[in-house]
Amino acid sequence: MADKTYLEWPFFNAGHAALEQALDTWASANLAPTHGREVDGACRALVRQLGEGGWLDHAVGAIDTRAICVIRETLARHDGLADFAFAMQGLGSGAISLFGSAANKERYLPRVARGEAIAAFALSEPQAGSDVAAMQCAAVRDGDDYVLDGEKTWISNGGIADFYVVFARTGEAPGARGISAFIVDADTRGFSVAERIEVIAPHPLARLRFDGCRVPSSQRLGEAGQGFKVAMATLDVFRTSVAAAALGFARRAFDEAIAHASTRKMFGQTLADFQLTQAKLAEMATGIDAAALLTYRAAWQRDQGRKVTKEAAMAKMTATETAQKVIDAALQMFGAMGVVSEHPVERLYREIRALRIYEGATEVQQLIIARALLREAAPAVEGKA
Repeated sequence: MADKTYLEWPFFNAGHAALEQALDTWASANLAPTHGREVDGACRALVRQLGEGGWLDHAVGAIDTRAICVIRETLARHDGLADFAFAMQGLGSGAISLFGSAANKERYLPRVARGEAIAAFALSEPQAGSDVAAMQCAAVRDGDDYVLDGEKTWISNGGIADFYVVFARTGEAPGARGISAFIVDADTRGFSVAERIEVIAPHPLARLRFDGCRVPSSQRLGEAGQGFKVAMATLDVFRTSVAAAALGFARRAFDEAIAHASTRKMFGQTLADFQLTQAKLAEMATGIDAAALLTYRAAWQRDQGRKVTKEAAMAKMTATETAQKVIDAALQMFGAMGVVSEHPVERLYREIRALRIYEGATEVQQLIIARALLREAAPAVEGKA
């Protein structure tokens, strides 16, 4: 039932439409929307499936942001955990695709694409989430190695990843300018999973500890002190794809709402016959289209080689907030059925909530947008002074 006319927008080419059609067919045949509470095994299996299907090829190497967004939207419409598995392969290896040496790309990316190695992105800390400059995890140069000490938390794929892209303070300059990025294999001595974290939409999540963790300097991504640049460049790609995942959740909820409203009998008519229902459906559809336009504008702009920090923030903020409203409205239409465990809209209600927080909460996106606007306006304002 999902509306595919958005693929005819000028942001896309014929290859993107073909990609969506092929993945939609594959997902219908291979994915189940529920996995139970034991998600580690489910995630490993999904990564293997996605690798064997060739879908992870789009998450590594030369990055086509629109393709990543189309894939995430399609997977999210079918199965939230499959979207998570795909996204983390991309986010966890994205810094290697963008900044890795030839040797590191050869060592890690083919295995990620085949689904043989699980990747993770380790940026957040107990006291440094959105405020990257407050990072305390440190990496001290010792000969040809770096020695890492500290903690990371809220790390997706924590506990099942084969390697982590870890950001640590190396001290070349104060604040965000003194951070570097490293690839840390899960079997490196001094690395451990300190705690597994359970959340409302289950997926592998953990707090990590580094205690004298020795990493060769060849595992550093980019130059020393460029870690913030590495992180932001990676997030500019995958922050837009978070918006696409939110669109997938919203479209699935909208389809469920339309189908239910059209068949649910109430007071001698269907739920869809009520003007209140029609008004709500109109709001839901309009919000989804508005969010999709922002999302695919940002993806297209990034694929043209343009800076997209502001546009990605606009897309992420609008799509996740809109999807929350759409899913809430759909759940309300289902009444009591909407809160039954593992009902499609109940599952979507849990899955969407984290998207308004991770990779930068909505309030952080507002700051990013406002600061970009003020920087853009500064020359004109100074000229009038």
